[in-house]
Amino acid sequence: MGRGFRIGRVAGIDVRVDWSLLIIFFLITLSLAGGVFPSWHPQWSPGLAWLTAFAAALLFFTSVFLHELSHALVGRAQGIAVKRITLFIFGGMAEMEHEPHTWRAELWMSIVGPIVSLVLGVFFLMLAGLMVGPIEVDAANPQQAFAQLDPIATLLMWLGPINIFLAAFNLVPGFPLDGGRVLRAVLWGITGDLRRATQWASRLGQAFAWVLIIMGFGMMFGLRMPIFGTGLVSGMWLAFIGWFLHNAALVSYRQLLVRESLENIPVSRLMQTRFVAVEPDMRLHTLVEEHLMPSGQRAFPVLNNDRFVGIVCLQDVRKVKQDAWSGTTVGDIMTPAEAVAQVAPDDDAADAMSTLSQRGVNQLPVIDHGKVRGLIRREDVLTWLALRSGEDMGGMLPPTGASGGKPVR
Repeated sequence: MGRGFRIGRVAGIDVRVDWSLLIIFFLITLSLAGGVFPSWHPQWSPGLAWLTAFAAALLFFTSVFLHELSHALVGRAQGIAVKRITLFIFGGMAEMEHEPHTWRAELWMSIVGPIVSLVLGVFFLMLAGLMVGPIEVDAANPQQAFAQLDPIATLLMWLGPINIFLAAFNLVPGFPLDGGRVLRAVLWGITGDLRRATQWASRLGQAFAWVLIIMGFGMMFGLRMPIFGTGLVSGMWLAFIGWFLHNAALVSYRQLLVRESLENIPVSRLMQTRFVAVEPDMRLHTLVEEHLMPSGQRAFPVLNNDRFVGIVCLQDVRKVKQDAWSGTTVGDIMTPAEAVAQVAPDDDAADAMSTLSQRGVNQLPVIDHGKVRGLIRREDVLTWLALRSGEDMGGMLPPTGASGGKPVR
């Protein structure tokens, strides 16, 4: 999830929106404006229905953001750094730099999100009740009660139940949902074994995901499911959520195994020490013809009097037209040192792996007192893991752009 854009910073935490969020935002708006609100208010004009639907979708994702912000703030209080919150197609993700160090930290950080969603849901319903007052509901025609609501009350009456549902869904004990993390924290506290607790929680998460997938296919073939209803589109969406949760549960456990395998392994043990460095005044055609093409190296540290000043990669060269290579220098296109993620030789290899994934890059310079000592690459980590385990560990390393966060639906 490395795509998207930054929309701001709250409490020292970057807030980003992934482009995939626009899909679900559009679907929610379309569903409300094209079906829900017109059925509640047949007298509304299409413009009013669309405006209210747009506001509802916007406030819903604001609620999701508050859910994630609560995770981040409690995590920070428990010593877990959260530098970024990303809103995406399945809700949100508070991206942790590392997993909690204690089961209590895991418990408090996990449980606070559903609590916030529940509080928001109850608050919205209470506020709607105060605005509207008692409403008589005809059991034979319950839709008529909604017709009495103005646009603001309608927003609140929709946001209340949806936030309560969000809280309830996240409390399902299936990892990596909040409920699954609460379960893992409890099992961790009982057994004292994080790996075993994660394995059990992950298996339960995969089982829950399969239930969603099966229900989704049933809905696609006409079966009506409690709460979720029926229909081709709804069934496909539910099955897709189940598939996503299954992969997330599986990858979360594998990430833990990788981290345990890399803990206490210094970067210096895995880094490449035979590499080519270039100078900032080198022309691109020289870089390509003398270094990039003859070698397998794809990222080159840029040195000025032996001091690390930046890095230039194959992707940087691709941005320059070939006929401009002779007039362009490495310094013109390099990423400056202050913008490059760096590690030190004594850093933990597990932290280096996490940085590789969070930054969405395939290599990092290893810097010691301003000098480049080596490069640690994604393939170096994979090779070391494969040699240690005796099997291919490629599927156990987080994909480029992944994080240590958890998704929230």
